[in-house]
Amino acid sequence: MRHGDKIKNLSRTASHRRALLSNLACQLIRHKGIVTTLAKAKALRVYVEPLITKAKDNTTHQRRVVFSYLQDKEAITELFGNVAGKVGGRPGGYTRIIKLGTRVGDNAETALIELVDFNEIYGKGKGEVKEAGKKTRRGGGRKKADAAKETEETEAAAETAEAPAIKQKSKKDTE
Repeated sequence: MRHGDKIKNLSRTASHRRALLSNLACQLIRHKGIVTTLAKAKALRVYVEPLITKAKDNTTHQRRVVFSYLQDKEAITELFGNVAGKVGGRPGGYTRIIKLGTRVGDNAETALIELVDFNEIYGKGKGEVKEAGKKTRRGGGRKKADAAKETEETEAAAETAEAPAIKQKSKKDTE
């Protein structure tokens, strides 16, 4: 029985699994999206998301911790540079898994795993860096209503200021 056994073994030994996930994570960071089997994609998500969270804090210690997992200097540079800059304001959920169907050769379920902020099709900002800010559930309705009233008042005041000038011109023209 496997009660409480949450690790996805992927039918591999611990060292083989560690090497596989390290290589998949490096390729995901470099290419921003890879196609693999669904089981590997789900295992990779659990492996890579804590590393991306660590990359948001760009210190020497965090770089060494992440390097102990990935063992690839280029991937570390990319992760702490471009990737960490884009996911700075995101509290989690850095990856997306999209099922692609089955593979022809062995009928394995394939999936695309990608970094969420690097996909321009689904992304709202299309490559913009989001600022890290505290989000509240309070609406800004009162501020918007006050701003609308102020603009209406200024427009009404401008119209009343122009009206006497127009009347004076018309009186001069008639004389």
